[in-house]
Amino acid sequence: MMTDTVTLPLSFQHIECQLNQGIGELILNRVEKHNAFDEVMINEMITAIEFFANNETCHQLILRANGKNFSAGADLNWMRKQAQMDFKQNLDDAHELAKLMHVLDKFPKPTIALVNGAAFGGALGLICCCDIAIANERASFCLSEVKLGLIPAVISPYVVRAMGDRQARRYMLTAERFSADVALTHQVIHAINDDLDAAAQPFIDAFNANSPQGMAWVKTLVSHLEDGVINDDTLAYTSEQIARIRVSDEGQEGLNAFFEKRPAAWITASKNNNDKSPQASTKNAAQGVQ
Repeated sequence: MMTDTVTLPLSFQHIECQLNQGIGELILNRVEKHNAFDEVMINEMITAIEFFANNETCHQLILRANGKNFSAGADLNWMRKQAQMDFKQNLDDAHELAKLMHVLDKFPKPTIALVNGAAFGGALGLICCCDIAIANERASFCLSEVKLGLIPAVISPYVVRAMGDRQARRYMLTAERFSADVALTHQVIHAINDDLDAAAQPFIDAFNANSPQGMAWVKTLVSHLEDGVINDDTLAYTSEQIARIRVSDEGQEGLNAFFEKRPAAWITASKNNNDKSPQASTKNAAQGVQ
């Protein structure tokens, strides 16, 4: 049987990664620490995201967690170390977390966060950086930083973008815990379902049917328009983008396929790959944490 496997070139301590039929998965795996971040885990997540971004066989990315909780936020031992650092060391440390959020937010393919249980602090940043977020009924959320005399600075651009500044002010100032229903109301998540895999499948199917180039350009387009300004530069940019994609290979293929009433080449290629390698998967299991 033909297989289409990709071996991840790295081993990880705090995460697991797998790639199966074009779907990459980044799995938080510090179960005994409720998947709390530390500098090692942050570095591993950056490495995995960059690997998937540059891997041509990866067409979408799912972010999820092992155990009962998605993530408790910052690891306590890591926070103790931060308290002993000087300003320069803290700045370097913060830049790494900022890089994690940035590479996930700018990931050039569709991303889905599947949230089980508690998601506190920096975990909300990860969720708000993903294109789609689905949580189970018992999921709960909290921006608890002010309780510790801190602020959710690095994750704030993504959380404020998702929630809006008025609601973000409330939950950042009160540090109150809120439910999946509230998270849905405030656009932190898109859906609530205890069967996270089943809830994700329609999105996965939709992504598989769409132009990979088109979806990548959509993400760039929306990012470019985040400031909400509509002026002559905006009109020029959007006009140029549609003109460029119309004459691109995938743009031409998509239009021709539509008028010829046939599947586009990327749909056919995806189906063929799945038919050839139904068991094609690669796994890089965590080496175990203590």
